[in-house]
Amino acid sequence: MDITNDADGMKLALEWAAKGLYTTSPNPRIGCVIVRDGKVIGAGVTQAAGQDHAEIQAMKDAQARGHDVRGATAYVTLEPCNHHGRTPPCSDALVRAGLGRVVAAMEDPNPLVAGQGMAKLAAAGIQVSTGLMANEAYEMNIGFFSRMTRGLPWVRMKTAASLDGMTALHNGQSQWITGPEARADGHAWRARTCAILTGIGTVKADDPQLTVRAVDTPRQPRRIVVDSRLDISPQAKVLQGGGTWVVAAMHDPEKEAALRAAGAEIITLPNPHGKVDLPELMRELGRRQINELHVEAGGKLNGSLIREGCVDELLVYLAPVLLGDAQGMFALPALTELSGKHTLTFHEVTQVGADLRILARFV
Repeated sequence: MDITNDADGMKLALEWAAKGLYTTSPNPRIGCVIVRDGKVIGAGVTQAAGQDHAEIQAMKDAQARGHDVRGATAYVTLEPCNHHGRTPPCSDALVRAGLGRVVAAMEDPNPLVAGQGMAKLAAAGIQVSTGLMANEAYEMNIGFFSRMTRGLPWVRMKTAASLDGMTALHNGQSQWITGPEARADGHAWRARTCAILTGIGTVKADDPQLTVRAVDTPRQPRRIVVDSRLDISPQAKVLQGGGTWVVAAMHDPEKEAALRAAGAEIITLPNPHGKVDLPELMRELGRRQINELHVEAGGKLNGSLIREGCVDELLVYLAPVLLGDAQGMFALPALTELSGKHTLTFHEVTQVGADLRILARFV
């Protein structure tokens, strides 16, 4: 395609960034395209952690196509890095390659970068600008920005319900309230996250795998189970394949040994009431480089997470059915004053198959 202006270039860079939606964690999803005389001569997306960033991929692509990048313009969805992490600084590589101009959507929130990458480019005589399509770039990496600025993952709570807000019958039947399109869409949201969290109640009731199955992905998110008393069976499906984190509020050497034998890691974070300290768990997940956390739990844990201020966004699928007296989405205490309500804003409302998908963010 021809690139006639900067907006065209950044739009294409964002399309390249989206190619890394399921793969770059814990790194941000970054796309880069290199343009000369309105033609794309190289393009790339950040690879898995420890591998090439988007800028390096784009320059290698240009070289493979026989193009010289000197004097060309690079459009990149996040400021080029300026520090040695798992890979060398991209800003140094761009300077060495002799780019003429670099247009970044956003400044990198990582305090190790935070404007220094663009400053280094400018000092080398490269024209720089920042801010084009910043909102789109932010949404692409909302979890990375959350972790860098707050030390916390971006927590997205997913639930599927009837139009009257019910998620299951009192006898536990819940499959399926929403249609196949909504279920596949839910797996796509699973695939983009760093980790999926559920509670012991859901594990006992449904024995879920908590894996991505309805969409192709080379990477499965980490699985996390909140289980205060370590009641989970070592045979639970969520433990199969190993790597699951079980978060408890107590120590039980015998149970812990059985769970470790099943490949699980035990994280003990008690609060004063003998339950898991949920805010501290979020801080711990931030320290463990979890950018986006996807919650699929029952009403009790959902309610606790909301009450303790641990949720940023609701991902709700509403089916055009009514269930009447049944289990609700969130176990929240009754209010005596409307001033105690939890206020959200609708970020996006989309029809998926026969159902509605609502993204709503807490104010």
